[in-house]
Amino acid sequence: MDVIRAATLAERAGAYYVRIQAMAVKHQISLWQEFDNHDTPETKYIVITDGVLPVATCRLYPADEISMMLGRIVVLPEYRGMGLGRKVVQEAEQWAKELGFTKAVLESRDNKVGFYEKIGYTADRTVTIHGETFNCIPMEKTLI
Repeated sequence: MDVIRAATLAERAGAYYVRIQAMAVKHQISLWQEFDNHDTPETKYIVITDGVLPVATCRLYPADEISMMLGRIVVLPEYRGMGLGRKVVQEAEQWAKELGFTKAVLESRDNKVGFYEKIGYTADRTVTIHGETFNCIPMEKTLI
């Protein structure tokens, strides 16, 4: 597996491909819901490939001066259970640290909170974000 910090149009297209296949198609989410105002030329993306095709991705953008928002963390269904979710998040955290951020934040689908807790995130279970597609719980992790 290759981990890429997307820098080219082709690499960014790989991130979009994973999101379309795993989210838009599977959950019947429109392209206008999946791709939002956080998908900009300045947005950063991690892409994991199987050597040829993209199989996992994560989107990163500043939430504030110290926090990097991680989102659209997706692994294609046939590649789940191989540690790629953990790997893509760890690479995003490392990139955020290199950019000077000291905290990673994300909004986890309510049924995925346990995954993020296992990799060091803390959930604010007093808050539920009712999105257009999923209910989410805000989570954060201090980057060391």
